[in-house]
Amino acid sequence: QVQLVESGGGLVQAGGSLRLSCAVSGRTFSSYSMGWFRQAPGKEREFVGAIRWSGLILAYANSVKGRFTISRDNAKNTVSLQMNSLKPEDTAVYYCAAGVSVAAIGSTDEYEYWGQGTQVTVSS
Repeated sequence: QVQLVESGGGLVQAGGSLRLSCAVSGRTFSSYSMGWFRQAPGKEREFVGAIRWSGLILAYANSVKGRFTISRDNAKNTVSLQMNSLKPEDTAVYYCAAGVSVAAIGSTDEYEYWGQGTQVTVSS
């Protein structure tokens, strides 16, 4: 069983930065593609970005491109999401997800395992 635990969320002013981390345990972390998603109140869960096991960045959502950066450390079984220039519209619960055979990287259906989420609130 794979377990994912996010951390690093909190309250930040617009223009500020946060770094989210996701610790993965239970299986061979390096074989998984890792995705970050977010869900704002009353909205669908949306794709933020994803990274292959090799460290190759798959894609970022247009709304975060140039502001957010995903990285992974296979030796530490962690994946991170560095968020800069945060905006109030980035406010959401952020989730990390893991999948073995991820084709449609933006689809929640492609990821078998999910963390519990961490709240990010950006004040204006």
